[in-house]
Formats: sequence, C-alpha cells, structure tokens
Amino acid sequence: MPRTSPLDGLRFAFGTLTVFPVRVTRWDRQAARLGMLCAPLAGLAVGAAAAAAGLVLLFLGAGGPLAAVATVAVPAVLTRGLHLDGLADTADGLGSGKPAEDALRIMKQSDIGPFGVIALVLALLAQAAALAQVYDASWARGAGAAVVSATVARLALTLAARAGVPAARPEGLGAAVAGVVPARGALVAGVAVTGSAAAIAAAFGPYDMVRSVLAVVLSLAAAEALLRHCTRRFGGVTGDVFGGLAETAATTALVVLSLG
Repeated sequence: MPRTSPLDGLRFAFGTLTVFPVRVTRWDRQAARLGMLCAPLAGLAVGAAAAAAGLVLLFLGAGGPLAAVATVAVPAVLTRGLHLDGLADTADGLGSGKPAEDALRIMKQSDIGPFGVIALVLALLAQAAALAQVYDASWARGAGAAVVSATVARLALTLAARAGVPAARPEGLGAAVAGVVPARGALVAGVAVTGSAAAIAAAFGPYDMVRSVLAVVLSLAAAEALLRHCTRRFGGVTGDVFGGLAETAATTALVVLSLG
C-alpha cells in the first residue's frame, strides 16, 4: 500500500465532513486516521465561513439575532445537515428505550421521531440564542465563538475515533473511522485546539482566555459523556453518533462562551 500523505488526510477530512469540492482519493484505515486527525481543520474552515456570514449581516445593519441565525445555518449547509441529522437519529435511538439492534434500526430510518425533533429544536435554539448574545456584546467575540465552536465540534470527532472505541455496525462511516486515531494523536489534537482557542481569546483579555479554554474542555466532556452512553447502549459508534457528538460539542461551546 502506498504511503499516506498529509494531503490524503486533508482530502478525507474535507471530503467526508464538508461539502467543499474535495475528491477523496483514498478510503482506507491509514487515510481515515489522518483524516480524523485533520477533522478540526475542516471545522476551522466551516467556522470561518459561518463567522463571515454573521459579520456580513452585522455590517449591513442586521441585529445580533439575525446574524446568529445565519451563523448557525452555514455549518448546516456546509455539512448537508448530516450532523444535525445524526443528532436527531441518535436522540431517537436513545429515546426509544429499545435494545441495541432495534435502536440501530430506528436510527437508520429516514424519518425523524419526536425525540429527534426535540433534540434538533433545542440544539438550534440554544446555538442561535447563545450566538446572538455574544454578537450583541461584540462582533469580534461572536466571530471567535463561531470559529471555536465549529472547530471543537470536529475535535470531538477526532477523540471519538480514538483507539478502543468500537463501531456499532460493520459498515458505514462509523465503521470506517472507529478506532483509527491513536490516543497520543488525539491528545495532541486536543492540546492544539485548546491552545488555539486560548490564543484567539487572548486578544480580549485573560477572562476570555479562561472562558475559551473552559468552553473547549466542557464541550469535550459533554461529547465524551454522550459517546460513553451511546457505546453502552448501541455497542459502539455510528455515523449518526458522530453527528450527535459534533452538535453536542458545538452547542456546549456556544453556551459556555455566552456566559459571563
């Protein structure tokens, strides 16, 4: 097998996690490993686009709420709504109370049940409300929050793909990336994203710096709690679970960044 290059990893990350016109040239475990390590970079690009949309509306005279809605909408568009769909399906699977096999079958169905609808509504409302509050305080802080939340959402995927986390199904995205990231690589990615978030917030003062670090840490803690619960309930991860983890981390980050 030819040696995997960093470019293969970037193509895998952007080609599977975004709608950017990137052609995935390799779909194997080595490419998946690099791809999941590069997932935060895909989040950085999505977050930058989301922040740009919000800032354009603010500079055109729109208020914080409308800018927040646009900022929330952009990641949904740039991921074809897959993470939101994953959140809804995961909520339906967990809320069903069924054994793992039946819950996984419910998650594969194309319709969305009541638990999925509730999860989507609450997550989107929380994201928009938190962003509106941050935008009203400072357009720069709002843009930073959009970037940090999107990046940490994809970092949650990197950590969920670490060694030792099994796949719930033998096929699908979950099976393709489950267990591919070495624990050491996941730790390095976590430290890099946390440090970058702190660096972005440093321009606003030490309090914002601490709050950004807390946002990353608490987001990852929330995603980890959901990951462990899903692993116990379903026997492992699926593509839907990855989507649920991303939205959970993004929502938590925005809520924390809006406090204080």
